[in-house]
Amino acid sequence: MPKSSKLQPSPIRSTADFARHVGLARTTVSRVLNGQPGLKQKTIDRVQRALAETGFTPNAHALHLKGKRTTMVGICMEDLLTPPAVRKLATLQRLLRDRGFSSLIEVFTPGTGREVVRHFLSMRVEAVVFIGHFHREEIEARIGELINHGTPHLVIDHFGLKNANTISLDRAAGMEELLRHLLDLGHRSFGLLGVAKAPVSRHDRLTGIHAALRARGLDFGTSTLVLDHLHERRVDFDYGLKLAASFAQQPQPPTALLALNDEIGIGALRGLQEAGMKIPRDMSVTGFNNQPVSLMSAPALTTIDQNIEDTVAAAAEVVLAQLGSPPGSKPIIRLISPRLVVRESTGPVRKA
Repeated sequence: MPKSSKLQPSPIRSTADFARHVGLARTTVSRVLNGQPGLKQKTIDRVQRALAETGFTPNAHALHLKGKRTTMVGICMEDLLTPPAVRKLATLQRLLRDRGFSSLIEVFTPGTGREVVRHFLSMRVEAVVFIGHFHREEIEARIGELINHGTPHLVIDHFGLKNANTISLDRAAGMEELLRHLLDLGHRSFGLLGVAKAPVSRHDRLTGIHAALRARGLDFGTSTLVLDHLHERRVDFDYGLKLAASFAQQPQPPTALLALNDEIGIGALRGLQEAGMKIPRDMSVTGFNNQPVSLMSAPALTTIDQNIEDTVAAAAEVVLAQLGSPPGSKPIIRLISPRLVVRESTGPVRKA
C-alpha cells in the first residue's frame, strides 16, 4: 500500500514543542503555565484550550526548579493491608485533591524510612503525612529530619511520638467505653483477644481497660484473662477462631471477649459457635474499628467506630494550615473521639 502523503503531527514532549503547536512564544506559554499576571485573557484561553486538546502536562520538576510550588503532599503508609488504613489514605487523598494538591504515596517498611523521606524531599513535597504505627526510633528520627528541613509533617494514628504533630483516635477512651458497656450488662470477667500483644496501640487500649475496671472497683489481674501466647497471629479471622476455642475450654471461661479488631472478633464468634455456644446468651463478643464486615456476622458485632471521616478531615486541616506558616513552638496534638456501636453480639450475663 502506498504511504500516506500527510505528515503526522510531531509529539509534544516539552514546553517548547507545546509553544510551537500553539503558535506563541515559549516565554508567553511559560507565563501562562506559571500563572503570572499581565497576560491578555484571550492568550490564556488559547493556551488552556490547547492544553485540553493535546493533553500536554507541564514538567513538575521544571516548575519547582523555577521556584513554583509543587502542590504535592507525600503520604507514607505503615502498610496497605488493613482496611481502616486504606480508607484513611483514600479519604485524605480525596480531600487533598479537592484542595488542589496531588499525593505521592510510599510504604514505610522498617529500615526504609530514611530513603522514603529523602525521596519526598527530592520531589519538593509541600508536607509529609504518616499513616499507621511505626518503629518509634525510626519514625522520630524522620520527623526530626523533616523539622530540620522546614517541611511540615503530620502523623495519623501513632500517638505519643516525640515532637510529632499528631491526629489520633482516642483508643483508650474507645476501650473504656466498650468495657463500660459490658460492665453495665453485668460482666465481670473478660478475655482479651490480641489486645495484650498489639505491638504499638496496646498501651492505649490497656489504659482504657484499666480505667474502666478501676472505676468499678475491679482488679485487672483477676478480671481479665489473656491466652494470646497459645496461638500465632497470622490471619486474624483464624486467630480469633482459635483463641475463642481456647477460652471455651477454660474451667471458668470469661463471660465476654474483647478483640483487637473486627476480624479477630468475628473469628471468635465463629469459634464459640463451633464449640456449641450461643452468642450473646453464653458469651458476649466485641470488636474494634466498625468495618463493614462487622455487619455480616450472625449476630452482628458490637464494636467501636474510628470516626475516620472526622480524623482525616482534621488531618487535612492541620496539614494545609502548616503550609507557608512558621513552625509552632509546640507540636499539634488532637485526639478524635470514638463512637460505641452496640449490636447483637453483646448481652446481659447469663444467670446461673
